[in-house]
Amino acid sequence: MSTARLTGILVRLKLSLLRGGLRRSGGRTAVFVVSLVFASLAAAGLLLGLVLLRGHAQAATVAVLLAGVLAAGWAVLPLFFPGGDETLDPSRLVMLPLRPGPLVAALLGASVVGIGPLVTLCLAVGAVLAVAHGAVAAVAAVAAVPLLLLVCLALARAVAAANIRLLTSRKGRDLALLSGLLIAVGLQFLNFGLQNLGRAGGLSALRPAAEVVGWLPPAAAVAAVDAAGEGAYGEAAARLLLTGLALAGLLWWWQRSLTRLMTSPDSSTLGAAPTRDRSSSGLHRLLPEGRTGAVVLRTLRYAWRDPKTKGAWVTALAIGLIVPVLNALQGTGSVYFACFGAAMLGMLTYNQFGQDHSGFWMVAQTISTARDAYQELRARALAILLVTVPYTVLVAAVTAAVMDRWDAVPEVVGLSFALLGAMLATGALASALFPYSIPQDSAYKNVAPGQGAIAWLSLGGGLVASLVTALPVLALAVWLHVSGSGALWTVLPAGAAYGALTAWAGVRLAATRTADRLPEILAAVTRG
Repeated sequence: MSTARLTGILVRLKLSLLRGGLRRSGGRTAVFVVSLVFASLAAAGLLLGLVLLRGHAQAATVAVLLAGVLAAGWAVLPLFFPGGDETLDPSRLVMLPLRPGPLVAALLGASVVGIGPLVTLCLAVGAVLAVAHGAVAAVAAVAAVPLLLLVCLALARAVAAANIRLLTSRKGRDLALLSGLLIAVGLQFLNFGLQNLGRAGGLSALRPAAEVVGWLPPAAAVAAVDAAGEGAYGEAAARLLLTGLALAGLLWWWQRSLTRLMTSPDSSTLGAAPTRDRSSSGLHRLLPEGRTGAVVLRTLRYAWRDPKTKGAWVTALAIGLIVPVLNALQGTGSVYFACFGAAMLGMLTYNQFGQDHSGFWMVAQTISTARDAYQELRARALAILLVTVPYTVLVAAVTAAVMDRWDAVPEVVGLSFALLGAMLATGALASALFPYSIPQDSAYKNVAPGQGAIAWLSLGGGLVASLVTALPVLALAVWLHVSGSGALWTVLPAGAAYGALTAWAGVRLAATRTADRLPEILAAVTRG
């Protein structure tokens, strides 16, 4: 089969997959239309903005760096959203009589169809228009635009083909769930960088970075257009040649990955690896015997193995550290922002039973009295504390070090412990009184349809109740500040004792409610 014919077949296949997916779900159709509209508006806006930059002293800096960011986005896109395009998975074609060479060319042609390539094309056109001056630059721009687009597409496909078995495994789904975390972290660093950029003198501070990125494909294609406009024809040719070689290298890597994928066995054709008993190793040996140790170990294993639970834990750990530290680095924060770390992990105590998904029915079989429920909730709280207590101290120490406020560490840690104890108490109560189901069929849905109000009441009401519960320790800290006393260190033992007492009382109260409402909780968390 010729490459042109195969390309046409794969393009029609991609369009058929898209059309069939939209027909199956009205919601998916609405999301696609909204995404298309917003992506088109964003692309048009960026294109117009780049055109308006034409003639600006830093136009080349912006265009080159934008091309570099665009390529980085295409490189990580298949790792974070492997389910966004069915044709990203070449393993579906392994049984067809197709050679890797023509298949690569056909898949690259089919890759042009989509919202992402449309936005990339608009940005590529805008980038070269911003820096193209003169007839030679215009000729270079004609070559630079398709090179930039094809390098981005080939990069995404090559990365997907090289990692397809990871992306279709449980670990790959874990990675997709963590994409939201990386986006949130990236936005924090972007905000920090933009603020520093304003203080450093504007876009001119980015010129050294643009000079480096300008030699990295596909940004080198945009830099080639700029060089051609300035009369550096040899440099322009070298940059275009470098981009072309990069495209050839990516296609070779992609073809090699396809060959290996089509000819090598996978886990479905290999014998299962021997298992070993881990019950007597690691953390298990440090935990107490009986229900407490078993529940703590189960909770921590859920946090490591379940994709959604892992995503919640990692997000809480990362954001809880990044927010206070970045605000401290910017000079706009406070050492008391370190309490944010304890609050982020404390939020994991809400809807504890819903986090077990359908597996909670097995836990429910072991709860027949209020004492059983108390032991279950106490062990879950202990699992949270094993991570949260050292993490809280770490966040407070790092924030204090950045702001040079070591004297405030005992007070901040005491306030954090008081808030954490209050959240453990209200989280246990909210889990018993306002349970809801967490869907497993979607990586980004955390509440089952029809239970949104319950989720908001659980989390929102619990947070308000936690702040009110922690007020006595906060009042103590304020009074010590106002009185000018040198005994602020007493907030640490007071906060620790108050947090422990509050958590114990809340868990005891929640245990009775859990035992009484166990059928309703089971029905709520296993819904759907």
